[in-house]
Amino acid sequence: GIWAPGETIALARQEVEAVRSTEAYQKKLNSDRQRRDKKQAEYEKQFGREVRGFLAFAPRYRELEKEMAEAVTVHAVPVGSGTVARTAMIPVEERAAKAVIAWMRHQTTAYESMRIPRIKGKRREIRSMLANRSVELLKTYRDGLETSPGCPLKKALKK
Repeated sequence: GIWAPGETIALARQEVEAVRSTEAYQKKLNSDRQRRDKKQAEYEKQFGREVRGFLAFAPRYRELEKEMAEAVTVHAVPVGSGTVARTAMIPVEERAAKAVIAWMRHQTTAYESMRIPRIKGKRREIRSMLANRSVELLKTYRDGLETSPGCPLKKALKK
């Protein structure tokens, strides 16, 4: 914080309130809000397309692909979600791929209830193993192969 006389702080607060109470300020706030909402909606669409592109299921599983892309997108893109989809450090197609694998880790495996020892590298090792399983499962759908009735992906999407 900053140390300042009480009257200086009170004066600064009054000035801020005066600015915030103007119609021009309110218009700017609304304009900024609309711009952010539009940008967010565009990002959601783009991210959803990238997720579907990553999934690339065989034609017989297109409906499942659509459902999964929607589930991953809804989970990953909200502002403040803290997911990989919100980082600008990597390309959007890579974000989509990582978001799918993360979603599958949490929805189709027992990751949430696993007791992972606090040994350096163990968590990363387990996550890598689960990611490999997810990639194998995705390959089944991409290749259009028959899946079992107890398929973890189908179960996760029925929730």
